[in-house]
Amino acid sequence: MKDFSFKSEYGFDDLCEIMRILREPGGCPWDREQTHESIRSSFIEETYEVIEAINKNDKTLLCEELGDVLLQVVFHAEIERESGSFDISAVCDGICKKLIERHPHVFASESADTPQEVLVKWDEIKRKTKGQKSQGDSMRAVPIELPALMRAQKLQSKAKKAGFDWDDIDGALDTLKGEIRELEEARESADFAAVEDEFGDVLFSAVNVARFLGVDSEEALTKASNKFLKRYLIVEQLAKERNIDMKNTPIDELDRLWIEAKKSLESN
Repeated sequence: MKDFSFKSEYGFDDLCEIMRILREPGGCPWDREQTHESIRSSFIEETYEVIEAINKNDKTLLCEELGDVLLQVVFHAEIERESGSFDISAVCDGICKKLIERHPHVFASESADTPQEVLVKWDEIKRKTKGQKSQGDSMRAVPIELPALMRAQKLQSKAKKAGFDWDDIDGALDTLKGEIRELEEARESADFAAVEDEFGDVLFSAVNVARFLGVDSEEALTKASNKFLKRYLIVEQLAKERNIDMKNTPIDELDRLWIEAKKSLESN
């Protein structure tokens, strides 16, 4: 077994070899028993931790979290190397070929002078290489595993490329208002399936409005959730200071605390 104890700096090849050693007989019992399915959630978690580091503008944390994501890539590739399917070299080869193929304005004779032209060419090449003959084929390829708001926005954006879209935001807003009315009607019917269906339509329509506004739905909802949390914590603190039992206090009184909390944050 290779001795890693005296190295002062490690590289990508070292990471791959360390992963192989951990998975070999005599390696780590935990690492050896892992499968794609068992570490799937770790990949998602590490990806979100990279996003957290970016949001915090923490370069040290970003470096660490990118390493954790890279580990996940190497881990999954090693599992497949053991089965004889592919290895990390094939992963690197594949992404290099894709980058070269989808940047003909850099690696071939085509031209693209703006970021928008680049995106159009990327989409055209992607559809061709994946055998997508229609926009519907492209839409079916959007993973159902994506966060729901993100998937909705992607589907709507792809539909727009086929001309299936409102001319302006007014149409999107009218649709949202109509879906809210239908939700109210479903609620009155006490039909849970109908309520769920109409609520989904409300969310989908709200995403469409966000798209027209140039707003990312996931980011907007995250910010709204953060804002709610900040206000709630102030409400909780105010209730504690004034000996208010929140569980047994009318919502109208709690709403006054909420307004106070809102004003407190706005003044800071």
